Amino acid sequence: MDRATPDSSAPVALVVEDDAAVRDLATAVLEETDLGVIACESAEAALSVLERPDVTVALLFADVRLPGAMDGVSLAQAVKRRWPDVRVVVTSGASRDARLPDQAVYMQKPWRALDVLVQAEHATMAAKAA
Repeated sequence: MDRATPDSSAPVALVVEDDAAVRDLATAVLEETDLGVIACESAEAALSVLERPDVTVALLFADVRLPGAMDGVSLAQAVKRRWPDVRVVVTSGASRDARLPDQAVYMQKPWRALDVLVQAEHATMAAKAA
């Protein structure tokens, strides 16, 4: 895990990206929202964050290609199964993977910061309503 959430009571955006430059960019964009931000480079690290009782993840922002046994699509499937209230956004330079859950938002790379902010706003509103 590269960064910890600044306020444990705030809902969190979880950025999962193996490319450090892209991870840092997504983190910087999401730090402009009401969400805390935790960044990691693998699906396994993301799952350990999701399982923490002191962290409420509102948004998962993950790349399809990740190191380790689990890719971003498998991560999205696991999150939708175990944490259905988490807004899932999956990014890739390739076309949308047919295995993505229907509720997952697909964002083609290179993504625009505004599109990321819009997804963060949706996640924040849903977290506040819950």
